[in-house]
Amino acid sequence: MVWRHKILKTGILMLLLQGNVMADTELEFSSGDRQVMLIELFTSQGCSSCPPADRWLNKFVGSRELWQEVVPVAYHVDYWDYLGWRDVYASNDYSKRQRQHRLLGNISAVYTPGFVVNGQEWRGWFRRKPLPAGKESAGNLSARLRDRHLSVTYTGDVRDSLTLNVALLGFGIQTEIKAGENGGRNLPYEFVVLGHQQHHADEASWEVKLPELPEIKLRSGSRAGLAVWVSRKADLSPIQATGTWLPDTYLVSK
Repeated sequence: MVWRHKILKTGILMLLLQGNVMADTELEFSSGDRQVMLIELFTSQGCSSCPPADRWLNKFVGSRELWQEVVPVAYHVDYWDYLGWRDVYASNDYSKRQRQHRLLGNISAVYTPGFVVNGQEWRGWFRRKPLPAGKESAGNLSARLRDRHLSVTYTGDVRDSLTLNVALLGFGIQTEIKAGENGGRNLPYEFVVLGHQQHHADEASWEVKLPELPEIKLRSGSRAGLAVWVSRKADLSPIQATGTWLPDTYLVSK
């Protein structure tokens, strides 16, 4: 199980997953039977080619498709940090995930910006092509969250051991880049992966507890979301995905 986080120095809001905040809030959300598209963007604040891809992904915040048809997640990688700017949201675990996609043959090379859609490399963004279509039927993925306890059930065809993926997402993030290829720019980010858990199971149901996070400071207007998807244990390709906004009670003003 992996859960990584970065503590930032600026902002006036703190995103907390604390029992006393979450105890009074119960969330239920599900995918439906049609496959929901998982869009993975591998990006970096130190990559001058990445801001257009980040802006494209950002637009899904206001889309009617969000959570029910598409679940976007932005993994910030750390292999460009040597260019003069350390990406505060980057994790070597996310770089390893992209390299694992390469080892599995899901992508042809490791680069940014890099899109992986439903487990396969997608270069259509560079040619302004539409997203590929998902499967008509992929089984239902349902989740309930209460008091940091997440219950997840998948009702599709289960032939192998499955992996539950849980990603905490940050929204409304603004970063002033002071060095590197994007030096002098103030860049907006949505769908930023702040932490990613994995849980393996032989059956298609999980009872997991989200760990408490220390202070993650974000700017005023920031939001949080939760992305959930299942994949086969030996693969990174999602079978089904879903997600939801976390309520404003998760953002505690200090």
